[in-house]
Amino acid sequence: MLHTAVLLLLPACRDTATPAAETAVLQTVPAATDAPAPSAAAPTATRPARPAATPTAVPTNVPTRTPAPTPDPIFPYTIAGLRARAYPGGEIIVGNLLEENNAFRRYAITYPSDGLTISGQMHLPTGAGPFPVVILLHGYWPREQYHAGTDTQQAAEFLARQGYLAIAPDLRSWGASDSGPSLFHTGLVADTINLISALPSLPEADAERLGLWGHSMGGGIATKVLAVDQRVDAAVLVAPNSADDADLIGRWGPGCLAGQSEAAGDRCNPAELLPPDLPPELLRAYFAAAADPDALRRIAPLYHLQGISAPVQVHIGTGDGAALEQTPPDWSAKLAEALQAEGKAVEYFSYPGQGHFFQGRAWEQLLARGVELFAGALGK
Repeated sequence: MLHTAVLLLLPACRDTATPAAETAVLQTVPAATDAPAPSAAAPTATRPARPAATPTAVPTNVPTRTPAPTPDPIFPYTIAGLRARAYPGGEIIVGNLLEENNAFRRYAITYPSDGLTISGQMHLPTGAGPFPVVILLHGYWPREQYHAGTDTQQAAEFLARQGYLAIAPDLRSWGASDSGPSLFHTGLVADTINLISALPSLPEADAERLGLWGHSMGGGIATKVLAVDQRVDAAVLVAPNSADDADLIGRWGPGCLAGQSEAAGDRCNPAELLPPDLPPELLRAYFAAAADPDALRRIAPLYHLQGISAPVQVHIGTGDGAALEQTPPDWSAKLAEALQAEGKAVEYFSYPGQGHFFQGRAWEQLLARGVELFAGALGK
């Protein structure tokens, strides 16, 4: 039986006295009667010289140079840093037509993000637009096995049939997209927000009506996007990565250095590749932050949910997390509870027996619930 949680409205010489002037006394000598008195030169009164004043040095106000603050190399990867930076977007280039039927046309697309070219797919509904948009974010997949549409195409087709323009980027380093740095997954967040900024370049897209869908790693990326960008109107998170980066590092470790892999027995997260040309000082700061609970609180969206305005659905199977690469149900519950505590609109759905990938009736229920949320929030 499906257990559905009810809608939760869910830091600082002594002064020398001037001598008194001496008074010269003029004495008169009586003159002799038989001889004229000789003239006596009158004594001259002499004022002692005043000692020369010693000049007093006047203090000069010399400004004290304040040392410039030491730049924080981790700031750009924090939620505050992500909020402070720009996401200019650019033009979405619509490429080859890949599929066409009565309900939609599927195209290859590219767009710019942080100087990289990001590839992806777009499902364009049949009919007159502009259409409300849903961006779908894929989960982790071994890069050599991934192709455009992996982990998103089934949901994208369903949404397109409901009248939504569904667009799924191949996040950096996946598919035909360029590779680039993404410490704490922030490059993937930038790829998503740059796509949001680029939506107005599509005449068929109504960029003012925007939904977000994310599975697994994509769900974790979506949560960071929600904490950074308020242009999202609603979000569906399916078996999402934890919103607390400490959980991710605790389960999988920090990102993988060049030459490291899980297959080789290295405890590192293959979803987060650390480029070999990363500056050594930044690499040191990264590993220090990954081991610092206070630094991780600045990075994790779980502690920065106050700005979220979009209603959120969280879907999780009770059988998820059995394999190391999967997401434990506790992560989803932790996020839903945190959203509820912040007074956010959140629905939490738990599916008995479902694993990391939903099947059968549970998948149909998930899709229906997601579309219901999008219809209410996006006005479809």
